[in-house]
Amino acid sequence: MFVVFSFVLYFKFTNHETVKPRTPPSIKPGKTRNPRQCALSLDPQPRCVFAGVLCNFQVLMDMENHNSSLVVELSYPDLVINVGQITLSEVNRNGLEDTQRDQERKKIIQAACALLNSGGGVIRMAMANNHEHPVEMGQDLERSLREFIPSSELQTFFETKQQGRCFYIFVKSWSSGPVSEDGSTNPRICSLSSSLYHRSGTSAILMDSRDVFKFLKTKKSNAKTLEEEPSCKVRKVEHRQLHKLNPASLIFQKDQLEYGEILPFPESQHVEFKQFSTKRIPEYVKNIIPKYISAFANTEGGYLFIGVHDKSKKVLGCAKENVDIDLLKKKTEDAIHKLPRVHFCQSRCQIDFTLKILDVVANGELYGYVCVIRVEPSCCPVFSEVPKSWMVKGENICSLTTEEWVGMMMDTDPDLQNFSKDFESQLSLCSRPPHTRPVYSKKGLEHKETLQQHLFSVPLEGLQCTPESLWKELTSEHEGLEELIHKQIHPFSRGLLILSRSWAVDLNLQEKQGVICDALLVAQNSPPMLYTILEKQDADGQLYCTRTAFTLKQKLVNTGGYTGKLCVMTRVLHLSPESNTESFEGSGSLIYYPESYYLVDIQQMEALLQSLVIVLLSFRSFLSDQLGCEILNLLTMQQYEILSKNLRKNRELFIHGLPGSGKTIIAMMIMNKIKNNFGCEENEILYVCENQLLKDFIGKKNICHAVTRTTFMRNLNFEKIQHIIIDEAQNFRMENGDWYDKAKIITQRRKDRPGILWIFLDYFQTSHMDFSGLPDLSAQNSREELNRVVRNADPIAKYLQDKMEMIKKMPPPNIPPGSLEILHEAEWAQGVQGNCEIKWFSAMSGIITYVVDKCQFFLRGGYSPEDIAVLFSKTLEVEKYKDNFQKAMKKRRMSQNNDTSILASHILLDSVRRFSGLERNIVFGINPRAAEPAIFDNLLLCLASRARKHLYILMLRC
Repeated sequence: MFVVFSFVLYFKFTNHETVKPRTPPSIKPGKTRNPRQCALSLDPQPRCVFAGVLCNFQVLMDMENHNSSLVVELSYPDLVINVGQITLSEVNRNGLEDTQRDQERKKIIQAACALLNSGGGVIRMAMANNHEHPVEMGQDLERSLREFIPSSELQTFFETKQQGRCFYIFVKSWSSGPVSEDGSTNPRICSLSSSLYHRSGTSAILMDSRDVFKFLKTKKSNAKTLEEEPSCKVRKVEHRQLHKLNPASLIFQKDQLEYGEILPFPESQHVEFKQFSTKRIPEYVKNIIPKYISAFANTEGGYLFIGVHDKSKKVLGCAKENVDIDLLKKKTEDAIHKLPRVHFCQSRCQIDFTLKILDVVANGELYGYVCVIRVEPSCCPVFSEVPKSWMVKGENICSLTTEEWVGMMMDTDPDLQNFSKDFESQLSLCSRPPHTRPVYSKKGLEHKETLQQHLFSVPLEGLQCTPESLWKELTSEHEGLEELIHKQIHPFSRGLLILSRSWAVDLNLQEKQGVICDALLVAQNSPPMLYTILEKQDADGQLYCTRTAFTLKQKLVNTGGYTGKLCVMTRVLHLSPESNTESFEGSGSLIYYPESYYLVDIQQMEALLQSLVIVLLSFRSFLSDQLGCEILNLLTMQQYEILSKNLRKNRELFIHGLPGSGKTIIAMMIMNKIKNNFGCEENEILYVCENQLLKDFIGKKNICHAVTRTTFMRNLNFEKIQHIIIDEAQNFRMENGDWYDKAKIITQRRKDRPGILWIFLDYFQTSHMDFSGLPDLSAQNSREELNRVVRNADPIAKYLQDKMEMIKKMPPPNIPPGSLEILHEAEWAQGVQGNCEIKWFSAMSGIITYVVDKCQFFLRGGYSPEDIAVLFSKTLEVEKYKDNFQKAMKKRRMSQNNDTSILASHILLDSVRRFSGLERNIVFGINPRAAEPAIFDNLLLCLASRARKHLYILMLRC
């Protein structure tokens, strides 16, 4: 693929008058600059902004002459597809040969579809015809765009502009739109053709994309029903009887027909007549097979007669000397077997068809043949070919596979049947771009609107810098930065300048050395704009800024779900006095964006900022693995503030967090930030915890090297490790040596570049009486607190509060005084229903029976075995009672022959301590007992905090 790498982007401002700024964070604006004008064929002369490129002129011309393939250009802060030379204007296009016109249309179609499905972007083409004055595209090219979009919505998604010898089509990301009155909605993705046919009367109709979702949903539901006994057999018998009632079945049972005889039935829902072509008969049959086999299979089945006149119903057949019967059979069968299918059934059934070649007799002699195909209805969708839909994947424009297409077409919000009362939707897939994933927050936590108002509140007037603390840090550290930034934002009247030491790191990209800060401008009457301020001039600075802006734009659409027209402009500034304050290298080719890409009012700014909140605060939910689909949750403000800390100024940090406050989530996310901040590999970051289960859980995330404390102390081979994250540190011990001292030595051995050591702990969950090895509370100088509990249902949270009050009144002797004062500032997310029960039993057999019955109840209610944990006090008890539990579960499984039977191997049985740091929706605590009475309440607290919704503490009477 031909890709140009020599472009360097810049954004050129006008009217750079220096004004005396007010004291930050509020900055008095000047007048909004007068934007340049450009001519658009669909929207004449609106205001516009532009992304600029500097390039060698010959390289540009070579690229414009390159007409053999589509090119994804990588040097813009947007997806730009170069389609090469295209002939424009109606007059010129009418003079083209059909082949060339179709080739050019195909390139426009593929590029437009790929951008619609990939977050939007720009189609760039070189005008093959030399016109100095503006020209229209041509009606056939406009019709190509209407193949995706209804005419009434054409300008919603497409705008065009001519600049010199280049012509641009600006493409907004596709969004499905609201549900109409008839219950229909736009499909989740754009397609030129669904390649799905169905039978309607005597016609095979190509399904409209709007009808596909309902069809696929019905097929999926029916496929599941058909697999159940005895309904599967019943449906098959029904289909056979339908065939018997069809008069075509009598003809199908024959071996020969008379030439010229009239069949006693017409074309119908279940019958199609076709004549043989005059030449290349096997190829002709192969070409008509996909459409009609797909239609019959997707409807109620039927018969395709080839060799019968459709109007007169006369048997004409094909003369025997014109066809090779064996070749015809092979071509026909191969064509049917190659039809794409997506299997909803477990049996992955094939297309059920029967092919017969009937002799055609004239005057008692063999004249030729009629080909008849009987098709049974398919439980799974049958396509005539791979659906025609494209998407940008990396540097390539790729056709979606049939499986990908079906998956995206059927993409809906997850079924949170068991969690609907626990979570609130922050971002639904309805009306959102194709790549958007659903976002939820725990009930009782802030909505994205509240988070946006807290983090990125748009001022009533003027321009503000945020966060204020970072603004003060940066301006105190870098002389001249305040004046430089004020000069750039002077033209804008209202909005926010959102500062970050590295927007790249915020977007999960690697940091670049020499960047003082990045600043995202979200202002009225302007597109979003990303500034990168460098210490000194750097040839790679613009590439860094462009890559960051590109990623931001993609994430705002594909993660944040922004549905408006969007571009992110770039500008690189230099602070050093020996450099110019702008990254000018000369003039170059520019891409101007239309006026519709401006943020014109506060509603648009807030919509964009709410998408930004989702980009910055979302993380992969633990529900994703349980439900089999990607779900995002949002951080709390408290969690985000800790995650946003400057790692270089917080190399050692102790994070005290109450049970269920999200310590492990922050630990995982901070390791990703470390990797990007310092350019680390996964094997240079060490995660240390006390128990094997938590270590395995983190190890599967592929973000670090994960070990237990025991392995950490016994292993001396940590030469590559630079940064260490300690989790659940309150349960560490000194039995194998001083782990804290070892961690400090490892992270500080590079005196010029010390590493990160963050330690997460909760003294309330201390489950032993030994010294933990943590430094004294007074020596934990750099300390943060997570005091908002977000995990547990209300009854469980109330139980936790009571236990923490008891622990605070009578703490174990190894918990430092003052470490439990965090309880005074505790906040509890409320509104999640659940239950917390404590029950007493006279024998373990009663506990086992109770747990088995409850498990079956929950499984019947839609929970999975992975939702359940059965926790004992000690590992020895797990081994002692494990067989008894599994025997009882298997016995109940044998007596209950249904899909909700208990799968013993998938229900977790373990000890409370080994399960520390993890969680389940349903937790059974089996006769919890502590070796030391002083930590009994701590053990109960640790046990209870593991349960999200349902907690059962089952005790044995002495």
